[in-house]
Amino acid sequence: MTTLVFFLEEPSAKEMLLGILPKILPEHVVPRFIVFEGKQDLEKQLVRKLKLWQLPDSRFIVLRDQDAGDCRKIKENLQKKCKEAGRPDTIVRIACHELESFYLGDLQAVEKGLPMSGLAKRQNQRKFRQPDNLPNPARELTMLTKKNYQKIDGSRAIGRYLNPEDNRSNSFNILIKAVKDIISHGNSAQPN
Repeated sequence: MTTLVFFLEEPSAKEMLLGILPKILPEHVVPRFIVFEGKQDLEKQLVRKLKLWQLPDSRFIVLRDQDAGDCRKIKENLQKKCKEAGRPDTIVRIACHELESFYLGDLQAVEKGLPMSGLAKRQNQRKFRQPDNLPNPARELTMLTKKNYQKIDGSRAIGRYLNPEDNRSNSFNILIKAVKDIISHGNSAQPN
């Protein structure tokens, strides 16, 4: 039995992962979630939580929003903390700019999850072709859904409909690839 441990900055990321992971994890991989109270809390406690983890055959992924920060610097800082904790093989993934980019990359999932009609056909509109480029995806999703999207409940509702094979968010696709790589190769295969 392998444990795949996710260190997350917020509860909505857990809700999204609870929906998508059953589609990609084999039965012998069990997900666990360490949810923090925001990115500062994650960065403050990450080293200690990683050092204290005792369950054998565990693999680790840290997922954090980019927000307005520099993606490379955020990732480097988190990787440095993982090394400091003695877990240099921990995978670090950054949602560009926010977790909601993942949802805007699959408007069919949003349409099914909330439920609303007419959203999926908007996927080819310019702004939704590359949702990672949107500076405020949460606001964009709230406006698109006429305020039907709420962070935790919306993540729970949309997550189960996200298609791991077809999403316009590059950061989502990189996260899914990292999960698949960990499952097939262990932490030694650190994708970029």
